[in-house]
Amino acid sequence: MVDWTLHIESNPEKLYGKPLIINTRVPVDLILEKLATGDSIEDLAEAYPKITKEDIAACLLFAADSVKNEVVFSKVL
Repeated sequence: MVDWTLHIESNPEKLYGKPLIINTRVPVDLILEKLATGDSIEDLAEAYPKITKEDIAACLLFAADSVKNEVVFSKVL
């Protein structure tokens, strides 16, 4: 299993502290959005040659850890 802490950083001096893939300026939210809208891992690896498949997996694991203990209340219509 990928350890996302080896792939993702958040530094206030880089993109205002947004989580990024280490040694790039590629933000985690961009990768998540592209995956959600249908881009494949192969598409992303080709579009962003500095990132690896492990970096992309780390973005997903980072997102999972970020929401793991969140409590979300949905509005019932």
